[in-house]
Amino acid sequence: MEQNSARYGVVLVTAASQVEGEAIAKALLTEKLAACVNITPVHSFYTWQGKQQSDREWQLIIKTNLILFSQLVAKIKELHSYEVPEIIALPIIAGAESYLSWLDENVKQ
Repeated sequence: MEQNSARYGVVLVTAASQVEGEAIAKALLTEKLAACVNITPVHSFYTWQGKQQSDREWQLIIKTNLILFSQLVAKIKELHSYEVPEIIALPIIAGAESYLSWLDENVKQ
Protein backbone atom coordinates (compact mmCIF):
# COMPACT_ATOMS: atom_id res chain seq x y z
CA MET A 1 0.00 0.00 0.00
CA GLU A 2 1.26 3.49 -0.83
CA GLN A 3 0.91 6.51 1.37
CA ASN A 4 0.30 9.93 -0.16
CA SER A 5 1.94 12.72 1.81
CA ALA A 6 3.70 15.88 0.70
CA ARG A 7 5.14 16.38 4.18
CA TYR A 8 8.05 14.18 3.12
CA GLY A 9 10.65 15.38 0.68
CA VAL A 10 13.89 14.80 -1.15
CA VAL A 11 16.38 17.64 -0.77
CA LEU A 12 19.11 18.02 -3.37
CA VAL A 13 22.46 19.56 -2.44
CA THR A 14 25.73 19.60 -4.37
CA ALA A 15 29.06 19.62 -2.55
CA ALA A 16 32.55 20.49 -3.77
CA SER A 17 34.10 17.21 -2.61
CA GLN A 18 33.25 13.77 -1.32
CA VAL A 19 34.71 14.73 2.08
CA GLU A 20 32.45 17.79 2.32
CA GLY A 21 29.41 15.78 1.19
CA GLU A 22 30.07 13.06 3.76
CA ALA A 23 30.54 15.63 6.54
CA ILE A 24 27.20 17.22 5.70
CA ALA A 25 25.48 13.82 5.47
CA LYS A 26 26.84 12.66 8.83
CA ALA A 27 25.84 15.91 10.55
CA LEU A 28 22.29 15.70 9.17
CA LEU A 29 21.93 12.11 10.35
CA THR A 30 23.46 12.85 13.78
CA GLU A 31 21.06 15.74 14.34
CA LYS A 32 18.14 13.67 12.97
CA LEU A 33 17.45 16.22 10.24
CA ALA A 34 17.53 13.44 7.63
CA ALA A 35 16.75 9.73 7.68
CA CYS A 36 18.95 8.87 4.70
CA VAL A 37 21.49 10.62 2.48
CA ASN A 38 22.81 9.19 -0.78
CA ILE A 39 25.98 10.68 -2.27
CA THR A 40 26.99 10.26 -5.89
CA PRO A 41 29.51 12.00 -8.19
CA VAL A 42 28.07 14.36 -10.81
CA HIS A 43 29.36 16.66 -13.52
CA SER A 44 27.63 20.04 -13.17
CA PHE A 45 27.27 22.79 -15.77
CA TYR A 46 26.08 26.18 -14.53
CA THR A 47 26.50 29.94 -14.78
CA TRP A 48 28.42 31.69 -11.99
CA GLN A 49 29.20 35.42 -11.98
CA GLY A 50 28.23 35.69 -15.64
CA LYS A 51 30.44 32.85 -16.89
CA GLN A 52 29.60 29.29 -17.83
CA GLN A 53 31.28 26.82 -15.50
CA SER A 54 31.76 23.06 -15.40
CA ASP A 55 32.81 21.17 -12.27
CA ARG A 56 32.90 17.71 -10.80
CA GLU A 57 30.75 17.76 -7.69
CA TRP A 58 29.02 15.38 -5.29
CA GLN A 59 25.22 15.21 -5.29
CA LEU A 60 23.54 14.64 -1.94
CA ILE A 61 20.05 13.16 -2.12
CA ILE A 62 18.52 13.75 1.30
CA LYS A 63 15.28 12.15 2.51
CA THR A 64 13.54 14.06 5.29
CA ASN A 65 10.34 15.41 6.75
CA LEU A 66 9.90 18.86 5.20
CA ILE A 67 8.83 20.26 8.57
CA LEU A 68 12.58 20.18 9.29
CA PHE A 69 13.57 22.05 6.11
CA SER A 70 14.59 25.37 7.73
CA GLN A 71 16.77 23.56 10.31
CA LEU A 72 18.27 21.39 7.57
CA VAL A 73 19.11 24.48 5.46
CA ALA A 74 20.77 26.18 8.45
CA LYS A 75 22.95 23.11 9.16
CA ILE A 76 23.96 22.74 5.50
CA LYS A 77 24.90 26.44 5.22
CA GLU A 78 26.95 26.14 8.42
CA LEU A 79 29.04 23.31 6.93
CA HIS A 80 29.08 24.15 3.21
CA SER A 81 32.00 25.77 1.39
CA TYR A 82 29.94 27.42 -1.37
CA GLU A 83 28.78 31.02 -1.18
CA VAL A 84 25.44 29.95 -2.71
CA PRO A 85 24.93 26.22 -2.16
CA GLU A 86 22.24 24.38 -4.08
CA ILE A 87 19.55 23.43 -1.56
CA ILE A 88 16.25 22.54 -3.20
CA ALA A 89 13.38 20.43 -1.89
CA LEU A 90 11.10 18.24 -3.94
CA PRO A 91 7.96 16.81 -2.32
CA ILE A 92 7.45 13.06 -2.17
CA ILE A 93 3.89 12.78 -3.41
CA ALA A 94 3.60 9.06 -2.71
CA GLY A 95 5.75 6.35 -1.19
CA ALA A 96 5.71 2.90 0.33
CA GLU A 97 4.03 3.16 3.71
CA SER A 98 6.78 1.09 5.34
CA TYR A 99 9.50 3.41 3.99
CA LEU A 100 7.73 6.60 5.03
CA SER A 101 7.11 5.14 8.50
CA TRP A 102 10.83 4.30 8.74
CA LEU A 103 11.64 7.85 7.63
CA ASP A 104 9.42 9.25 10.40
CA GLU A 105 11.12 7.04 13.00
CA ASN A 106 14.55 8.35 12.06
CA VAL A 107 14.07 12.13 12.06
CA LYS A 108 13.24 14.65 14.78
CA GLN A 109 9.60 14.75 15.79
